[in-house]
Amino acid sequence: MNTLLLPPPLLHLRHRLLHVPPPPPFLHHRHRFLLSATSQQLNFTAINGDEQDPYDVALLPNPHYNFTPLLTFLSTHYTPSHPSDPDPPTRIDPDELRLAESYGAVPGPLWHSLIKSLASSPSSFSSAYALVTWLQRHNLCFSYELLYSILISALGRNEKLYEAFLLSQSQSLTPLTYNALIGACARNDDLEKALNLMERMRRDGYQSDYVNYSLVIQSLMRNNSLDVSILEKLYGEMEADRIELDGQLFNDVIAGFTKAGDIDRALFFLGMMQGNGLSPKTSTIVGIVNELGNLGRVEEAEAVFEELKEGGLRPRTRAYNALLKGYVKVGALKDAEHIVSEMERSGVLPDEHTYSLLIDAYGNAGRWESARIVLKEMEANNVKPNCYVFARILASYRDKGEWQRSFQVLKEMKNCGVSPNRQFYNVMIDTFGKYNCLEHMMGAFERMKVEGIEPDVVTWNTLIDCHCKQGHHNTAHELFEEMQESGCLPCTTTYNIMLNSFGVQELWDDLNELLGKMQSQGLLPNVITYTTLVDIYGQSGRFNDAIECLEAMKSAGLKPSCTMYNALINAYAQKGLSEQAVNAFRVMRGDGLKPSLLALNSLVNAFGEDRRDAEAFAVLHYMKENVSDNVIDLI
Repeated sequence: MNTLLLPPPLLHLRHRLLHVPPPPPFLHHRHRFLLSATSQQLNFTAINGDEQDPYDVALLPNPHYNFTPLLTFLSTHYTPSHPSDPDPPTRIDPDELRLAESYGAVPGPLWHSLIKSLASSPSSFSSAYALVTWLQRHNLCFSYELLYSILISALGRNEKLYEAFLLSQSQSLTPLTYNALIGACARNDDLEKALNLMERMRRDGYQSDYVNYSLVIQSLMRNNSLDVSILEKLYGEMEADRIELDGQLFNDVIAGFTKAGDIDRALFFLGMMQGNGLSPKTSTIVGIVNELGNLGRVEEAEAVFEELKEGGLRPRTRAYNALLKGYVKVGALKDAEHIVSEMERSGVLPDEHTYSLLIDAYGNAGRWESARIVLKEMEANNVKPNCYVFARILASYRDKGEWQRSFQVLKEMKNCGVSPNRQFYNVMIDTFGKYNCLEHMMGAFERMKVEGIEPDVVTWNTLIDCHCKQGHHNTAHELFEEMQESGCLPCTTTYNIMLNSFGVQELWDDLNELLGKMQSQGLLPNVITYTTLVDIYGQSGRFNDAIECLEAMKSAGLKPSCTMYNALINAYAQKGLSEQAVNAFRVMRGDGLKPSLLALNSLVNAFGEDRRDAEAFAVLHYMKENVSDNVIDLI
């Protein structure tokens, strides 16, 4: 029995054409497509439903189309012509002509569905391409740009972007092929090409499809390449083209601004979306609540959370955790306890992250016994604590100055059957280093290696920095060499620590050599690098080098910070060079930076060292006039 059967077009309808909307361009909701790789046969089976569309060609009770002969012919006797040569051939084989005549009544939407199904699989894509060129050869289906856009989209979904571009270049780009190509680029995270194509499309007088904006924003989020300026530019284009945002695009725009850190803009679009009668996704709401919590704006986070519940959506664990995180951030322990209780009353089970946040809250409040009770509750609920929980407990002890409890945390951790990981050891090493317990710090480092845990760049940076701060520069340099020998590449932070070490020792040749090595590895100096150099040059009286660093930083497109100017002004002040300190202060103001308390105090010291009492009192007067009362009390 032939399995490749399709119904012909409808000859009689139950409704008058005047009252029935036109048929959709794609049949996508009442067909199952089953493709056999061996026979390349396609079954189109109507799916029963309560509502039937009189225009659905798959439901017509007429003899079926048999596509097996056509697909067999395309795979054995047909060589696809080049798309740029669409003219009909001067001579056609009689058998091919009879084959073409037998399919002359097949409706266009059916060809579209067949091509989409064939193109969806890499093994049958060549058949889809051959079918498109064959239809073009015999003028059996119109809107060939639609057929080529189907092929381009399929190539993009199969991660064949290069082939998609080759196919698109075979003919002039139209709005359909433009949109298909932009979508292919966005799905393959080639954002530069996608944005360039959108710009080129606009220059050609075409409007990009709203789906492409969603795909581009999703790609930006996947690659952590979100920037508020890019999002504003994309929305500006949508506004200029009067593109109406659908629910998906609204959600993507809101999530984009949220992840880019512009929560106010995200809230604006959330209000616009709700004003249009659309409901945001739960994940969108959770993202907003989470970001508001991170910023300590818990009242707004609560309001958005309540909107989630009032909208008929049931908050899940992730939503509760987002609000809980905000309470922990601002130290609202009672609210944190309340939200966890509400969570349990609502039948939402706390997860590992919930307990971790609650332990954080108790730790920040110094309620260590309550934190231990939470650990017991986790055990009772069969939620095994992980290293992150114990790392947070240890970090809380560290921040409270109780570094001696590190051993107790380690013991309790092992009693719970949890083995320390790299993150835990990094916190422990930082804890010992912060309180100058270098022996314990190196002991933890050695135990870490014995347990087979490879130190990462954070581990090495902590070790090197702690030894530098204690004046053990030789040991720090040895650790720096050992780090590289172990195969762990230094990062910009590592080089900044070592540059400061060489500067303090006034080893200028070693410092310049290290700078060269840093740049040879493709690491560019950042603001901290330049600030470190200006500080060490200034402290050593090498003011020309300090000014050169300042100029180099500006030429690299980086904006000097208050810290940098403070370091320079302070260096001048310590040398009694009040005039140079004043000039640095003026340059600081010229760069649009407000003088900090430290900068003003350094300026007073500079005038004091130079015995320019009148100017010193003038700066004090300026401080009283322009600095807040709380700061004045500290002077």
